[in-house]
Amino acid sequence: MNRSPTVRWAVLIAVVACAAIAAGAVAIGLLLVALDAGYLRGPLVHFLAVRAGREIRIDGVLEVSLFTLHPRLTAERVTIGNPPWVPAGTTAEIAKVSLALQTPRFGQLFAVSAIELEGAKLYLARNSEHYANWQLTNPDEKQAADLPIIRSLSMPNAHVLLDDARRHLKFDGTVSVQGAPGAAGGPVLQIIAAGQLNGRAASLEIAGDALAVAAHDRPYHFTFAERSSGSRINGRGILLRAFDFNYLDTTFDAAGEDLADLYFLTGVTLMNTGGFHLSGQLARRGTNTKFSNLLATSGQSDMRGTVSIESSGGQPKLDADLNSQVLHLADLGLRAAGRAPLDPAAPHLLLSDAALKPGALRHRVAVIAFQARRVDVGSVPLHSVTAKATIERNVLQVESLLADVLEGKLSARLRLDATTDDPAADVDLSVSDAQIGEFFAKYKRQPPIEGPLQARVTVTGRGASVHQIAASANGSVTALLPSGAMRASLAELSGADLRGLGLFLGKSTQEAPIRCAVASFQARDGTLSAQNLVLDTDPVLITGNGQIHLDSEALDLTLSGQPKSMRLFRMHSPVVLHGTLAHPSAAIRPGVLAIVDRGSGRNVDCAALLAAAKAHETREPHGLRR
Repeated sequence: MNRSPTVRWAVLIAVVACAAIAAGAVAIGLLLVALDAGYLRGPLVHFLAVRAGREIRIDGVLEVSLFTLHPRLTAERVTIGNPPWVPAGTTAEIAKVSLALQTPRFGQLFAVSAIELEGAKLYLARNSEHYANWQLTNPDEKQAADLPIIRSLSMPNAHVLLDDARRHLKFDGTVSVQGAPGAAGGPVLQIIAAGQLNGRAASLEIAGDALAVAAHDRPYHFTFAERSSGSRINGRGILLRAFDFNYLDTTFDAAGEDLADLYFLTGVTLMNTGGFHLSGQLARRGTNTKFSNLLATSGQSDMRGTVSIESSGGQPKLDADLNSQVLHLADLGLRAAGRAPLDPAAPHLLLSDAALKPGALRHRVAVIAFQARRVDVGSVPLHSVTAKATIERNVLQVESLLADVLEGKLSARLRLDATTDDPAADVDLSVSDAQIGEFFAKYKRQPPIEGPLQARVTVTGRGASVHQIAASANGSVTALLPSGAMRASLAELSGADLRGLGLFLGKSTQEAPIRCAVASFQARDGTLSAQNLVLDTDPVLITGNGQIHLDSEALDLTLSGQPKSMRLFRMHSPVVLHGTLAHPSAAIRPGVLAIVDRGSGRNVDCAALLAAAKAHETREPHGLRR
């Protein structure tokens, strides 16, 4: 019986398929034999380069042993080039590479079970965006499937040069990777590095779960310890999926002599401080990194809060919510860190020299909210402080700063343009109803002067600290006292008469009412020149002139009192204020003695005086205009 054409065709296809399979098997066998015998070197290297997506060159011996229970590939003098998404160059130069291969399974080619690298030199680089030469796939493209986990990795004393512009890290040193016995006797992955990190000697140790038990579908645990420049960071963490660094949770604890020294470990620019302690948690989910439960302490100061960074856009965006119980500005800056120039003759400054780092403001986008129960600015405490700030296009803009000061209110705005290393600043600060007598309350003595102070500071300057801006300030400074009282002995003594001397020597607590007072200064290149200095009391009219030099904070003011009624034995001797803002001093300049002074002082027109002083507040810094 004749078979149908369909059956014959099926049989023919089956025969051809069997022949093809047999031919393929023979071809694969011959290829493996050729590779094992050392032939086909060029095609093999080309195949590896295509799979790696970068140039690979082998200038030494290439040995392939496939017909064993543990196939191996060994190559000497291997050079691996950069991938196409970064500039051309070299990623690695390795004296000897040894690969241990797993026996192929159904549907799979050989897989790598172990890698040994000897005499390796790695040139690792990442630009300020997200392109790095160590990335296995183009970060702009959809990520490839998970690569198989290498079960054993050995790389003793590799020379590593790292330049990570994105995280501001530069490293030149040695890195060793090897297995080590764990606490339970099993092997763990151990990484040890030592060298220069950001220009300072540093060391790093990482211990992780054994590679033999790692899997893509379960977390991978690790611990780390870094040390440099008297600072250290210890911590532990979890990669939610083995070796996927886009998803991790860590806790950390850091301490050292100066918070700014953490730059040499982390590449993050921070303030100078004295001895510090810092702890917190870090969670990364793709392009979002969040620091939570942050707690930093130094001296009398503390800072808490949360900081998140979103890096999906062209520029990372930072969102910070910070709070403090006590922030003592004297705990910040080079002086607090013991790194200010040592000059025993230099005066103690009232204005803080704690400086922002201009570079930390560049190429940043940030929104910052800050609250503090108390902020100590020199001898003046601020309470219930709140501030909101933004950073964009190299400019720090403090849109609102509010605080209680001396039972009054303070409000301020600031614009700091950090395009250059000498930032340009615009400052607008107002104080209302501050009770200046409260300033002396901590000294537990009768205040020499009391009343509700109104003040306005509108200046421009250059610098990264309050002191630097003040030392270059241009603008106006005005203070008003619409009413109040001062110690009668001081009012009378400003006229250097016999009555005032008696009150002073008798330690009288008698007060003289203040009708009004004005102090208007013009700021030019950091020098405040008095334009109008008037204090009108019931018994004496006090006027003055002089300057305050904000670079040294030195006082050079002269006050003269004019009695409003007859005085006996009055010395026409003005009072001279010297010293500094932090430590003022007073002296009486010798003058001419008058047996009888009929009293030439007159009441001033307080309404007109106060109105003129307010008109002196002529401008609002251009960068703060609404």
